[in-house]
This record gives sequence, structure tokens and C-alpha cells, in this order.
Amino acid sequence: MTDILHRIGVKDATPQQVYDALTTVEGLAAWWTDDTKEHDGVLQFRFPPVGGFDMQVVEARPAERVTWRVVDGPEEWIGTTIDWKLRRDGDYTIVLFEHLGWKEPVEFMYHCSTKWASYLLSLKSLVETGQGAPAPRDVRISDWH
Repeated sequence: MTDILHRIGVKDATPQQVYDALTTVEGLAAWWTDDTKEHDGVLQFRFPPVGGFDMQVVEARPAERVTWRVVDGPEEWIGTTIDWKLRRDGDYTIVLFEHLGWKEPVEFMYHCSTKWASYLLSLKSLVETGQGAPAPRDVRISDWH
């Protein structure tokens, strides 16, 4: 198995503020994709025109941790786990991000790792400034978007 790992620090933000951006439809839509919905306990993220992902919330501990399991989307994502660990460190809330359980490091994983990094910076910007860069206003990194 192969994993995507990232670490960011969100300045002058509490873990609860970051947690709220990770657990509310409004928060998620403000940094990941405008087209975010929740239906029957499943978070639905769409990235027109290419598709999207459905996530089941596995764990949600306020101001500490959020864990999702991918239940629908690209074959490489289904069954993987996305985990967000939050902690306060001085003036920063540290976000340890993990996208766990990739079967192999295919080219799509390289792309997703870079896109996750850009979306984590969008999350950071949202919490620090009030303005994220969700899809479709996200950074275009390649011909795959």
C-alpha cells in the first residue's frame, strides 16, 4: 500500500476553526469544491466535468480528527481512507493529512498528491483569510486539471 502525506500550519486559527472547515458542507465548499453536498450521511464532492468522490464519515472528534472512507469515485480511490489530525502548536493549528491505502503508486496518485497540496493551501487560506480557492477556481496543475 502507498499513502499521500502532507503537513500544513494554519496561523492564528484554533483547531476547532479548521475542524469546522472540514466538517460542514459550507466549509468544505469554500476550500475544496463549490459542488459539495451531504446525503444520508455521505459527503458528495463533484468536480465538473470529470466526476467526483463520495465519502463516508468514519470518525469526527471536534478540534482533533476527521476521518473519511471513500465509497464512490475513481477506482483508485474507492476503499482508501482520508484522515485529518489537528493539534495546536504555538500560533498555528497543525494539520496532518493522510490519504491512505492506495494499492500502488500509479500516475493518478502523483496528480492527486499535488492536487491535495493545492487544496490544503486553499483550506489554509480559507481559515486564515476567509477566502479559499475551491474547484472550479482552484490551481490548474496539468492537463488533468
